[in-house]
Amino acid sequence: MKHVKEIMEALIKKFPDLNLTTLNGMRKKPNHFKILISCLLSLRTQDKNTKIASERLFAVADTPKKIINLQDKKLEELIFSSGHYKKKAQILKHVSNEILTKFNNKVPDTKEQLLSIKGIGPKTANIVLAFAFDQYALPIDTHCHRIPNRIGWITTKTPEQTEKELEKKLPKTYWKEFNHVFVQFGQTICKPISPKCSECPINKYCKKINVERFR
Repeated sequence: MKHVKEIMEALIKKFPDLNLTTLNGMRKKPNHFKILISCLLSLRTQDKNTKIASERLFAVADTPKKIINLQDKKLEELIFSSGHYKKKAQILKHVSNEILTKFNNKVPDTKEQLLSIKGIGPKTANIVLAFAFDQYALPIDTHCHRIPNRIGWITTKTPEQTEKELEKKLPKTYWKEFNHVFVQFGQTICKPISPKCSECPINKYCKKINVERFR
């Protein structure tokens, strides 16, 4: 991978604030369970919706047992803003039950154990490891998959492939910043369609692979 140091340092300078997203905001005083639940709520929705749903839920139920004891309808009402609320309610209850019964009411701190819980995928597991336990992990969302391919660092087809390639090629010194800077970069400048290349701090390093139109 070319210009890794220049690209990462430019993006870290551009997006230094870890508190701009719901999950990043929890990083300073991590509550393992809340980070896991917020991550599950964040799937297929925007940060603002995750924040609303998380705050409403945690005001009523902030432990596995409390979530399990909620009536399904009540839980669905609390997390309605996150979208896909019926499916997410069932996932939250299942995950909470697994943590309570199989892991002694503690969120597991290994990827293997996290993935053993139905409803937790690789992205969620890596977010929990990185944000809750401060471990070296690479949570790969749509931005973290798309942008490294666009700038020419890697050539992969799936987020899982991207994770493996970046694990081999991206120096660990940048792992903890990678997710938050690439998510914010992808949301504000390096958008999927018509990226704002004229405003991009790494424009001169980018190969613009598969970019047809840009501003």
